[in-house]
Parts: sequence; C-alpha cells; structure tokens
Amino acid sequence: MFLGILAVAIGGGVLAAFSDAFPYSNPDVMAKAGIFLMVLAGWGVSLCLHEFGHAFVAYRGGDREVYFKGYLTLDPRKYTDPVFSLIFPLLILAVGGIPLPGGAVFINHHSLRNKRTESMVSLAGPFFNLLLGILLMIVVSLLQPTFWLASGLSYLALLQIFAFVLNILPIPGLDGWGAIEPWLSPEAQRFGAKARPWAPLILFVAIFAIPQVGHAFQEVSYNLYELVGGDGVFAAFGDLAFRFWE
Repeated sequence: MFLGILAVAIGGGVLAAFSDAFPYSNPDVMAKAGIFLMVLAGWGVSLCLHEFGHAFVAYRGGDREVYFKGYLTLDPRKYTDPVFSLIFPLLILAVGGIPLPGGAVFINHHSLRNKRTESMVSLAGPFFNLLLGILLMIVVSLLQPTFWLASGLSYLALLQIFAFVLNILPIPGLDGWGAIEPWLSPEAQRFGAKARPWAPLILFVAIFAIPQVGHAFQEVSYNLYELVGGDGVFAAFGDLAFRFWE
C-alpha cells in the first residue's frame, strides 16, 4: 500500500512537470491536477515515514514489539487505526489545507532503555518531517524543475515544516509533550494522560476557528521554511494550485 501511495505521488509529479505535453488538454488544469495528487499522496508518504521514525528509534531503543507488529514495514495497514492515522489526515489536508498528525503506532515505553530514549522516540517523527521538508527544498534548489513541479514540491515541503512545528509543541497528545513527559513529575504525567484525548482536538479546532491562532502557526512555519532555504513564492503558487477549487 505504501508503494501504491508513493506511485500516486510520483505520477502526480510527472503530470505537473509535463502538463503541457498532453494533447487536447488544458496545461494549467493538468498541472493543478498533478499537484493535487502529488501533494495529497506525498503527505500520505510523509505520514508513513513519520510513524516509521517513531518505530525505528523505538526498535533501536529496546522495543522489539514494533517489529512483530509490522511498524517497520511502512505499511499503513499495520497502524493501530488506519482511518484516523492516514485517511482522516488526508481528508483534512484536502479540505482545509492543515497537515494533521495521525498517531499510528503503539510504543511499549516500559521496554525502552531510559528517559533519553523515550524522548528520542517522540522526537523522531517530527524530525522525519523536517528532514523530508529540507530534502524537498534541496531538490527544488539543485534540480530547478519546471514551474508547476517546483511549486508543488515547495508546498509539500512547507507542509512538512508546518507538521514539524505543530508536532513539536509540548501539548499532551503531541510528540513535543512525549519528549518532555519522561522528565516531568508524576502529577504532571497524570495530568497529561487525562488531557491526551482532548488537548490536540482543542488545538486543531483553535487553528481552524480562531484566525489569530491559525495565522500564528502559519507565520512561524513560513519563517522556519524560509530560514532553512524554502522558496515562499513557489510554495504560495503550490498552495493555490492544490486548493484549485478556491
């Protein structure tokens, strides 16, 4: 299934890159369709890589159960909840342009070696997003692809940076909290356990419903995106092409 999602992303990129090569078709329409497919499927690929990052570091840190559960295969069908871990984030991205995380793998924290390993397991997923975003920026900078392909890749890179910023927040239920949780007092850990089911939901509603909150996240993400070498103009055109119905 992972290879199928990757194939769709590559196919969308080819369509965006060579949109003017298709006879009897509108190049702009073909390019936007390609960008939509590439970004949507590319986000699916990054979700798989994000969860693989958690599982891989957990495996190296002592949790052998992740292997037997299939978390090291990149197959999203092995996730604890494929609907909320893959399908739901893809729908939210398509409708609202917000790259939501999708907690997909169960880590046996009791089998991890120490607190430092627990923190590294939590941070591995967001840093996979950051690494993928930087790699996409490097591709755009070095290979200088066609305008539409560069726009789609840049927007996908921006989504990775947004996901990194969002996940790194120290809020129960997000990876940022998981990184600091082992070092907190038992009282704080109990509070986090109680808040974990609803704290991310409140945050996501705030991003959608409160313009100031959504704007703050976008501004921080854009600043980090440009700081590490992203092209804001390409990303803006990629955003417009992805949400072509607007």
